[in-house]
Amino acid sequence: MTYSKDDQALLLTTALASIEQGLQTGRQDYSVPSGLAADMTAPAASFVTLTTPAGLRGCIGSLEARSGLLEGVAENAYSAAFRDHRFPPLSADELPYLTLEISVLSPPVPVDCADEQALLSLMIPGEAGWVLEENYHRGTFLPTVWSSLDKPADFLRELKRKAGLAPDYWSSSIKVWRYTTTAFSSPVAEIRQHAGK
Repeated sequence: MTYSKDDQALLLTTALASIEQGLQTGRQDYSVPSGLAADMTAPAASFVTLTTPAGLRGCIGSLEARSGLLEGVAENAYSAAFRDHRFPPLSADELPYLTLEISVLSPPVPVDCADEQALLSLMIPGEAGWVLEENYHRGTFLPTVWSSLDKPADFLRELKRKAGLAPDYWSSSIKVWRYTTTAFSSPVAEIRQHAGK
């Protein structure tokens, strides 16, 4: 998956517009324009991550393609700003300090692994995002998480925590998938500059 600079700018501008609309109205009602290129309306799974100089400020997305790419980015941007249960809803004062990152996901591929060591041997730092599922427990880490958890054992331990499992938990019924992403980011000030705001 590759996106031109113009495509990336459109996606980032749309994400920001959705957040700004949410700040103004308290609702997710940003309407995606018509007449878009096919790659913007084709079904695609995405995540939107918000960061500040202090660290993560919100991250919401979907592992499955539920809508066209641009529509999904608008929805995920709003949710990352106002519906991530780990953080209070975003305030207008915080907006200028945000950096928005959009990750477009490849379809997850099931991974067969006989045991935890076999899984760890397949985890190459920085290469892919991973999904872990056990009954009603499920968690995922995007490939960008490798920047803070660069050892496979640490990455897997924290992924289990995120899924609601004990760090040393393992079961033969655990299901695992891997996926890659195309990711790009920009500070709010630069997105506004590009949009002519």
